[in-house]
Amino acid sequence: LSSLEAGNAIADGIRRAGMPAEIQVSPIADGGEGTTEALVNGLSGYLETVTVSDPLGRKQTANYGILPSGTAVMEMAAAAGLPLLSESERNPLYTTTFGVGEMIADAMERGIRNFIIGIGGSATNDGGIGMLKALGYQFSDENGQDVGEGGQALERVSSIIIEKANPILKECSFHIACDVTNPLCGKNGATYIYGSQKGVTPEIAEELDQAMNHYASVTSKFLHNDYASAEGAGAAGGLGFAFLSYLNATLTPGIDLILNAVELEKELEDTDITVTGEGRLDPQTAMGKAPVGVARLAKKYGSKVVAFAGSVTPEATACNAAGIDAFFPIVRGITTLAEAMDPENAKSNMTAAVEQVFRLL
Repeated sequence: LSSLEAGNAIADGIRRAGMPAEIQVSPIADGGEGTTEALVNGLSGYLETVTVSDPLGRKQTANYGILPSGTAVMEMAAAAGLPLLSESERNPLYTTTFGVGEMIADAMERGIRNFIIGIGGSATNDGGIGMLKALGYQFSDENGQDVGEGGQALERVSSIIIEKANPILKECSFHIACDVTNPLCGKNGATYIYGSQKGVTPEIAEELDQAMNHYASVTSKFLHNDYASAEGAGAAGGLGFAFLSYLNATLTPGIDLILNAVELEKELEDTDITVTGEGRLDPQTAMGKAPVGVARLAKKYGSKVVAFAGSVTPEATACNAAGIDAFFPIVRGITTLAEAMDPENAKSNMTAAVEQVFRLL
């Protein structure tokens, strides 16, 4: 279920319980998958569809949102995400973020100057040069030739032509939803920590990491800054580094950025009971994911916080210490994962579980 679908199912359960409540459904995301949908629905924005390159350069359509404020909301995964490739196609030597730059360029042509971009779920390890090339930056080898695409291009970067970048970029502000703190290079960097899911093998990991370090050095030389060690520089295969170094972006934990964008705190000021949740509640939830971000705000105003999830792990009790007063799994009997995740079953289970809890409340 999307954030909005889950919220509406919860509202149905509260009504079935007969509670005389005023119910407000506020779609929420944490910068990952579903962020665009949540913000567009929650803030009455609209979607734009654009043709962009996928991680292997093939043409595809991607959506991004435009909010009433004139801010664009994007997910880099819409253009360069893992789900766009089969496992056999995942090759970080060649996968590119070029399509992400195409999305940004399209929005700039429509007059957009403010961006909120989630950078989770990438299929790339190109340091963001694909995105930057789509925005006009030029990366040349020692012979003055274009370096190409993907991680294999990084070691060949010898010079950068900044002057060819789209001049409108100077008018733009970029707020990046980023939940990782990894630097660009090294054993805790983009290649070693996140590369395996993108196709990085032990045989090419060191080569790619050294290439990324070379690219960072050339960037520092030409742009006179150094963000290689900055928290989040390693996000999305180095896309965080590109945003910091070239686009003067700010990297913010996803849930903080989104909660601020949807102005959830205003909704919570006079709320008695706050309901939140996600697919699975586990220790990672307590480390700053959406439900705990919601709970933190709700507790400022003395609201009780209840969470519902498809499943919970034994360690999910950490969520209680993080502000969630009680949480409940919604699955009502022995089932397969496919059955539990069927949208109609999920909706029915959510509504039924919420009804019983709110009968007690």
